Amino acid sequence: VSGSRHCLPSHANMGRRPARCYRYQKNKPYPKSRFNRSVPDSKIRIFDMGKKRASVLEFPKCVHMVSNEYEQLSSEALEAARICANKYLGKYIGKEAYHIRVRVHPWHVLRINKMLSCAGADRLQTGMRGAYGKPQGKVARVSIGDPIISIRVNDKHEDYVVEGLRRAKFKFPGRQLIITSKKHGFTKWGREEFKELCDKGLIIPDGFYAKLINNKGPITEWAKNVQRAANA
Repeated sequence: VSGSRHCLPSHANMGRRPARCYRYQKNKPYPKSRFNRSVPDSKIRIFDMGKKRASVLEFPKCVHMVSNEYEQLSSEALEAARICANKYLGKYIGKEAYHIRVRVHPWHVLRINKMLSCAGADRLQTGMRGAYGKPQGKVARVSIGDPIISIRVNDKHEDYVVEGLRRAKFKFPGRQLIITSKKHGFTKWGREEFKELCDKGLIIPDGFYAKLINNKGPITEWAKNVQRAANA
């Protein structure tokens, strides 16, 4: 066949495979390493948006989008969901009224076994011989109950956050749940417990998180921490 020398790989003029091809966790984790080189960069590069430097005391309400399936989420889908939620909240409550954090990172590398699709390709292809594919993209592996996106805001903006996450859900395959946390912001303490600790002077605000003063260690360090908590 005379035209076979000019045939191109199918990926040369086609888009990427649909996400349904890589939705399920069927293989072992396959991260980028010295054995797995030439991996394309992840599409999502920003994981925190909004007023990310806001104090832990500023945004007490926290809402999570939680995975309800054992699956893989592509970096393209994570980027689309991030943009969707950020755009909606920025429009309706303002860029300085929330802090969005994408909780999962796409480390797992996908592979594709490129095939030729042109005249005379059957003479060049080897079928399933040597079918171990080359890196194509990245996905995040999530289990049931894993948080995908978390947003902290003021109590009065809770409804806007739920709606923003509802819109972002459409970017993902499978099922996700939107859950309002009982914790204070991104911390590990419940809201009542956090308030009690603050009233007792045992909390040191530390960015979006907080440190708890314990009664261990040198007394000089303990005295410094008490002073910092009092000044906060």
